[in-house]
Amino acid sequence: MFPNLNAEMARIGIKKRHIVELLGCTPKTLRSKFSGNSDFTIKEMKKIRDKFFPKLTLDFLFMDESTANNEKDFARVV
Repeated sequence: MFPNLNAEMARIGIKKRHIVELLGCTPKTLRSKFSGNSDFTIKEMKKIRDKFFPKLTLDFLFMDESTANNEKDFARVV
């Protein structure tokens, strides 16, 4: 899930442990959110964006793989 978030994290060296510390959750909870088994809250998404990626939108960061694939398919048609 969240290919843009993962790419941006890699780009600036943010590790999942940094997100765990910021949100005050367990690594297991974060893995569940990243895998799509549970959802990030809007508050959590804003915390992550504001702390690490203030110039990026929530829509961009938290776009999931299925949405990204749909947009690629749409671009091929247009």
